Amino acid sequence: MLDLLNDKVKELSDIERKVLSSLSSEFADFEDISISSGVPLDSVRRASAWLSQKGFAVVSEKEVERYCLTSDGEKALSKGMPENVLLETLTQMGGKASFIELEKESQLSKQEFMAALGINKRKAFVIISQGMIEETGVAKAQENFSEQNFLRDIADGKKVSTEFVIDLQKRGLVEKKRVVDRTIKISPNGEKAKEILSSSNVSRVFNIEAPVPELFLGKKAPYIQFLQQIRAKLVSLGFTEMETKLIVTEFYNFDVLYQPQNHPARTWTDTYQLKNPKTGLLPDKRIVDAIKSAHEDGGKSGSKGWRYDWSAGVASRLMPSAHGTAHSARQLVKGVGMPKKYFAIARCFRPDVLDATHLIEFNQMEGFIVGKDLNFKHLLGMLKDFAIEVAGAEKVKFFPDYYPFTEPSVQLSAKHPELGWMEFAGAGMFRPEMLDNLGIKGEAIAWGMGIDRLAMFKLGIKDIRYLFSDDLNYLRNAKGVLL
Repeated sequence: MLDLLNDKVKELSDIERKVLSSLSSEFADFEDISISSGVPLDSVRRASAWLSQKGFAVVSEKEVERYCLTSDGEKALSKGMPENVLLETLTQMGGKASFIELEKESQLSKQEFMAALGINKRKAFVIISQGMIEETGVAKAQENFSEQNFLRDIADGKKVSTEFVIDLQKRGLVEKKRVVDRTIKISPNGEKAKEILSSSNVSRVFNIEAPVPELFLGKKAPYIQFLQQIRAKLVSLGFTEMETKLIVTEFYNFDVLYQPQNHPARTWTDTYQLKNPKTGLLPDKRIVDAIKSAHEDGGKSGSKGWRYDWSAGVASRLMPSAHGTAHSARQLVKGVGMPKKYFAIARCFRPDVLDATHLIEFNQMEGFIVGKDLNFKHLLGMLKDFAIEVAGAEKVKFFPDYYPFTEPSVQLSAKHPELGWMEFAGAGMFRPEMLDNLGIKGEAIAWGMGIDRLAMFKLGIKDIRYLFSDDLNYLRNAKGVLL
């Protein structure tokens, strides 16, 4: 037992030793211990808690009434007592000023100004005549406004003369509150430890093998790290990020993409629509007429179009964007460079059944490249490299597919080590009905990639819902992402 006690004494910090040496068998206030030990009050509080945990001291707590600073008291403590502020301002103004000028310059409230004026007049620090106030020049010689020192003592929990407290309370700087009062005394083990300290020179030792609490440092969620690194990688490869909006018109989500207005994907079973407001603005009439012509008769593209009466009313309906290609459509309407590469990481919304690989609200990584000599092989090569190098997929497959806005079209699937084959990209070459009618000369390869599923590969997770998890255990222990 003695060896164990010696070991505990050796581990005591400097402030613990000083506080322990000042303790007695009678309960004492922390303020008194601070004075007798020469240790700052805050340090006494910390040392007392440590000594109590080690069994060397007993801390008693009871609820008592104490004086505390009000919000005005806190302000006076940090910026100075109103009477002091007034006097200092008057000095800076040359020692003489009108009431209006002084009140404005001192930035005191009306109540603070009048109280400060009365105190300074009562102490003969100023004289008042004909709406003017003049400094007498005796303030610094007589006193330094000790009230502010009392505010500091009250804030520190020290005892202050009742006479001064009542005055400060009347001025609204101090109020009574019920607080927990703590006192401390030495324990029997503390007496023994005190004897050991006084009888020999006990150097402090540190146990470097002692267990420590696990620290969880602040960090970004793994999926956010992944998205930011994808964004940085694409920008470094020369891609320009497109603007994305949560709410778009059907004009951008479907019509610019040459998707007919009677297409099943435009019904309530496949997309959401905004309830209020229901419609939005369409772009310039020249653009609208070009898209209308593309749908009705093919326009400048040379095709026959869809051969139906296109409706601007349907195109103006608002909806949460159903796919990232809606933002590519907006970029095509705004105009594109030649050659140039564009991308967007966009939030998308579709009615679906939640499971390990499907979400109702999800992200897509959308992009397209425009140029004079692009072909389908360029698209396939880029998709394969992206899936293997960025996602970490070991195997990829391509399947023929159909999208109203691309021809030819392709689906990219990759093999997850546990979930097996899954689709995570649709791609193709933008149709002439889109490009020609918007006056874009050249070819464009485009893709929409389920970047949530891409992240599943990289992060090694089985359930797509975990990308948005609030499970602290998972978030704390998840490893960082490096592409």
